[in-house]
Amino acid sequence: MKVYYELMPSIGETAVALGNFDGLHIGHKKVITTAADTKKQGLMPTVLTFAHNPLTDLGGSAGGEIITQEEKIRLLEKFGVEQLYILNFASIKDLSEVDFVDKVLVDICHAKEVCCGFNFTFGRGGKGNSSLLSKLCKERGIEAKIINAVLFDGEPVSSTRIRNLIAAGEVGDAARLLGRPYGYRSEVLHGRKIGRDLGTPTVNQAIPKDFVLPKFGVYASRVFFNNKKYYGVTNVGIKPTVGSPDVLAETWIPDYCGADFYGKIINVELIKFLRPERKFSGLDELKRAIIKNGHEAKEYFAKNGL
Repeated sequence: MKVYYELMPSIGETAVALGNFDGLHIGHKKVITTAADTKKQGLMPTVLTFAHNPLTDLGGSAGGEIITQEEKIRLLEKFGVEQLYILNFASIKDLSEVDFVDKVLVDICHAKEVCCGFNFTFGRGGKGNSSLLSKLCKERGIEAKIINAVLFDGEPVSSTRIRNLIAAGEVGDAARLLGRPYGYRSEVLHGRKIGRDLGTPTVNQAIPKDFVLPKFGVYASRVFFNNKKYYGVTNVGIKPTVGSPDVLAETWIPDYCGADFYGKIINVELIKFLRPERKFSGLDELKRAIIKNGHEAKEYFAKNGL
């Protein structure tokens, strides 16, 4: 997949999926795969998106990231995208609606088909909507496909809804809206080495910068390292029993046997919320709770598959 970080002319005629795609959830996927399905018509599946949420570039707050740019690129390629534009919003925010269509979609992307969500906006001040986009595209011989909201439990899927679920610890529902588990990928940090007293190491990681924070507490988790998958127990929070100046995610991996993880990059997925974070009377009570949670996680994955 070709990835551009500025407006470079496309190498062929395209079907372009337009959007911020900040969560890359099942609604976003429907827009993107609609564009990707045009490959059999000889068009190049293309996505035009942004390096940061436009709200952030405009001085607002998007409420926290759900996915890293690295993971977004990996998933887009998996969805069948062959060409990707990741732009700084500032580079196009002052274009009029007509200029966006003519200078970006026609001149740069060589678009023959455009796909977007029902609530897509464009042009200076976001004044253009999906209806205007359809009209402007039709005048230029471009087919526009406007994708309706994808519903879950009768409500539209949105990144805001997913952020709220993650913040509430409802990671199972968040996973259903995302189409994949919520997780993070980061370097393993040195901790207090409590895991050594449990017989296997614990993995300390910082939640990636600007990510939405899950509800503080303990989760059944999946851990990916060296092309292997393990079940784990992850505490997200400030570890009140032993204390932590920063928010950390600490994962105990009962079945792991091997070298230390320090300095390694590993993936952790939060699968099920087990209990809120709490302060114990001491390390012995903490260890008993971790072992109990380990049994709960093991039973959960035995029933539902790892």
